[in-house]
Amino acid sequence: MKIEAPKRTFVEQDLEINSWDDISGYFDNLLARDINDKANFTNWLSDISELEAVLEEDLAWRYIRMTIDTRDESLSKAYTTFVTEIQPKLSPMEDKLNRKMMESSYVKELESNEAYAIMFRRIRTALELYREENIPLFAKLSEESQKFGAISGSQGIEHDGKRLTMQQASLLLKEQDESLRKLIFDKIADRRREDFEKFDALFDELLKLRQTVAVNAGFENFRDYKIKAMGRYDYDVEDCKNFHRSVKEIIVPIAKQINQKRLDLLGKEKFKPWDTSIDPEGKTPLKPFQTGKDLIEGTIKMMDKIDPYFADCLQTMNNMKHLDLESKEGKSPGGYNYPLYEIGVPFIFMNAVGSQRDLVTMVHEGGHAIHSFLSRDLPLTGFKNLTSEIAELASMAMELITMNEWDEFYNEEDHIRAKREHLEDIIKMLPWIAQIDEFQHWLYENHDHTREERTNKWMELNKEYGTGLTDWNGYEDVLETSWQRQLHIFEVPFYYIEYGIAQLGAIAVWKNYIEDQDSALEAYKAALKLAYTRSIPKVYETANIEFNFSKDYIGELSKFVQDQLKQLD
Repeated sequence: MKIEAPKRTFVEQDLEINSWDDISGYFDNLLARDINDKANFTNWLSDISELEAVLEEDLAWRYIRMTIDTRDESLSKAYTTFVTEIQPKLSPMEDKLNRKMMESSYVKELESNEAYAIMFRRIRTALELYREENIPLFAKLSEESQKFGAISGSQGIEHDGKRLTMQQASLLLKEQDESLRKLIFDKIADRRREDFEKFDALFDELLKLRQTVAVNAGFENFRDYKIKAMGRYDYDVEDCKNFHRSVKEIIVPIAKQINQKRLDLLGKEKFKPWDTSIDPEGKTPLKPFQTGKDLIEGTIKMMDKIDPYFADCLQTMNNMKHLDLESKEGKSPGGYNYPLYEIGVPFIFMNAVGSQRDLVTMVHEGGHAIHSFLSRDLPLTGFKNLTSEIAELASMAMELITMNEWDEFYNEEDHIRAKREHLEDIIKMLPWIAQIDEFQHWLYENHDHTREERTNKWMELNKEYGTGLTDWNGYEDVLETSWQRQLHIFEVPFYYIEYGIAQLGAIAVWKNYIEDQDSALEAYKAALKLAYTRSIPKVYETANIEFNFSKDYIGELSKFVQDQLKQLD
């Protein structure tokens, strides 16, 4: 498809943002404008939306370029300039615009449309939480949190005369040669030990800043503040804790069964930390592709079999160079799909090294990307600002929907093996998601904790959510600090349980897909087109699934996954 940025009607087409002075006039215009009828009001909202899209896209590209090369100080400076010099001045202006908006008599009339009602609800929350004294704190938090990527991106090991990123090194933990695996694990562990103190100190600083933000806004702790700020209108803290308990009761025993079966095949009493990624039957690691080019070309072919529109979306991104897929020195860890609200074509960032995990990440981020395409024509940027429970439904469902087409990358035997690994990983991932979320609740409920207390709590949760089948003797410090590898704790606090909630929804979408592919795809796409113009439960209902993470529902869906695994034996 051919995509062009929409012609701007309010913001100058060739605007370059180097300082606050370049954009302040737009806010002055919006704040001074008279609104004397409904048409004027809706046009005013459209102009705000256009300005938001331009600013968010400008910041997005700064972030993308910085994470692609954390060593380039000019890229880091460009991002830092925005978050420390421009963003702090944006906040008061956005607050004034929000107040002007909510004072309009036309708000009530527009709220008869659920899309506007949801957007205005979020704006009321922003008004309620806004504190001028928090503006410099948010700037500081943005600056501090980016240090996580810089520290992580600098990590790597030397092996056979080559410099390997942590992602590249982790591939060697899938090799059958145990002496090689132990050597690599030791090198990774030793390198991480160099940064244990840095990560602890960074989190201590983030914790202090976040707690101050919460107190300034009238909350006892950052957890309560953040849940309100995230707009969790459809579930609460107690629901999260019920999710934690349900995962411990239903999923952890299944995960233990899966790992015990793997352990028996290995012929060991306990795993060593370097044993958990290998194939227990002695097979070599799955290697679905060699290069980023192989990955995207194969993914496009695979998507074309499911829905040609999906393939067209990814081909468009490839043509526009909105992909950076391969792991390289100085690149931030992880992967993401960054929506670009003005052009409507997102950007996918990955650290691919040729593994099965990379293939899953590609289709996961591809699901996010297709979500952006499906919702790109919605009239206001505010309608596209997704909740994570909706966003992650798109991506996690895509992982499962594409599984039968993974033969684009594999022969029949490896295809079955890849599907089995993925389903087992889903079961094993749910306890980790719940553990990270429960840990974060504790961190902020007990915001005056010491580092020793933090470690003790993490180890307590490791016992509750773990299988007890791994011998960490001699590597206790690696286990004690394993939370430090979770980007979300540092950069996007409390954005993690959404993966668990959405994973349940994704399994339900996949179940529908197996039963009736065409109707399931139609419902899935219809849900994605809504973006956030309906409540989360209504979006899930449009996808023909339940927004439900009760013990009974988790039990029902986990049984379905177990049945599918049996069919692969």
